[in-house]
Amino acid sequence: MDYQFKTLGKKCAATGTELVPGSRCYSVLIEDDGELTRLDYSEEGWKGPPPKTVGTWRSLVPKPAEPKRMPLDTNALVNCFEQLQEEADPAREKLRYILALLLIQKRRLHLDGSRQVGADEYLQLSSTQGEGAWEVRDLQLTDEEMHDLQRELTEFLDSGWTTQAE
Repeated sequence: MDYQFKTLGKKCAATGTELVPGSRCYSVLIEDDGELTRLDYSEEGWKGPPPKTVGTWRSLVPKPAEPKRMPLDTNALVNCFEQLQEEADPAREKLRYILALLLIQKRRLHLDGSRQVGADEYLQLSSTQGEGAWEVRDLQLTDEEMHDLQRELTEFLDSGWTTQAE
C-alpha cells in the first residue's frame, strides 16, 4: 500500500515559527480518525512525539532550490556576439572574448586560425552557419578573470539586451 504525505511544512507545528533552512527538525505522522497527518517541529518546539504518533524522524530543513536557468539559446548568443562586435566598445572586449570562447565550445563559431599584430594575437572566427567572419583579440585570461566574466556575461544576457537590439 502506498501512502502520500505532504512535504516538509514551513512552520513549526508547536510554536508557529518558521523552519529555518539548514536547521534540524522533527517530523511525525499521527493517525486521527483513520487519516495520517504529517506535522513538523523545530528543535525548540519538539517536546517528544504527540499522542497518536505512528512514526517519527529527524532531518535538516532543506535550503530553497535555486531557480533553474534556461539553457542558453545559441542563436541568441550569436546575435549578442554580433552586436558586441558591431559596437566595438573597448570596455566590452573581454565580454566579446568570453562569448567567442563559449560559442566555439558550443560549436557555433569555428576557429579558422590566428593572426599576430605586434604583441597581440587575434583569433580568426567564422560561423558554422555562414554568418560573418570576425577577429577577437586573444586575451589569455586567468581562471579568476574567466569566472568573473562568465558572471558578467550572465548579467548582460539577463539585462534584456535582446529587446534593445530588436
